[in-house]
Formats: sequence, structure tokens, C-alpha cells
Amino acid sequence: MSKIVTLTEAASIALHGMIIVAKSGGKSNVIQIAEITNSSKHHVAKIFQRLVKDNFLDSHRGPSGGFSLKRDPKDISLLEIYESIEGKIEVTVCPHDKHICPFDKCIMDKVTYKMTADFKEHLSKNTLADYL
Repeated sequence: MSKIVTLTEAASIALHGMIIVAKSGGKSNVIQIAEITNSSKHHVAKIFQRLVKDNFLDSHRGPSGGFSLKRDPKDISLLEIYESIEGKIEVTVCPHDKHICPFDKCIMDKVTYKMTADFKEHLSKNTLADYL
């Protein structure tokens, strides 16, 4: 079955995992996040190290270690998290970045532009606090 819109596994883990950490009110570790998101602990660790590098999280080592938020949940947008993992969202008219279309009318009729703009707007308007 075809899906028009999908999130990469990495983006999904980052977004859901950050909400898990925010809901914990303290620390959440890789094993907890991996179990809740039904993901590989190695993949979670890799993604969360990126979020630490980008100053969303603090990483605490040891048996009682884990991750904690560096900023207030209301100050972290879903867009920031998404772009930390996937890179900046580029809103373009043509999904193939063609400057000259071989047709008189775009077969997508700018629907991909609208979808991308709506997606970016949704992520920018929502923060971690909205999911607590």
C-alpha cells in the first residue's frame, strides 16, 4: 500500500522520544525510549546523541543516567527537533526542483508545495509542551 506522506524512522523517534523525555519530568534512558517507541536502542542512542549535540538535551552517564531537557518544553518546537534530524525543510514549488517544466501545467498543481508549507507550519506552531 502506498503512503503519500511518511516520516523517517529517525524523525519519528526524535519527535516521540523528546515528548517521552519531557513527560518524564526528569530523565529517560535509551532502553525506556526504545521500548516505548518500539525501536532499536542503538538507533535511539544515535538519534539522541544528535539531539544532545544540538543542545536540546543533557546526557547523564551511569546506572541512573539518561537524558533530560536543556530547555523548557514550551521553548522547543517540533520543527526544531525535526530539522535537527532531517535538515532544514525547503518549501519549493516543484517537488523535483526543475526550473523549467516540460508541460504547460504542473501535474502536481502545487499540491506538494502546499503540503510542505502546511507540514512546516504545523511543526513550527507546536511545542513539546503541547503534548504534556
